Amino acid sequence: MLAADTAYQNAKKHSDKQNARIEHDEALKRVMAAVLNDDTELFKQFSDNEGFRRWLTDTGFELTFGRSPAPPAA
Repeated sequence: MLAADTAYQNAKKHSDKQNARIEHDEALKRVMAAVLNDDTELFKQFSDNEGFRRWLTDTGFELTFGRSPAPPAA
């Protein structure tokens, strides 16, 4: 995600190392915020959505037990 950050890539191409480092640090903050948001949403869905929790639990078990998971119920 960090390597794909447009602002950081532009800074690498068009700025000196010091300015690229500043943009890198800002890009890392953006990446970490996105990861936190994704993980928070995953936890919220797992906690609040019985269908999702059941699907994730079944899928995780099947994948680690060695069988193909069933498609989610409609």
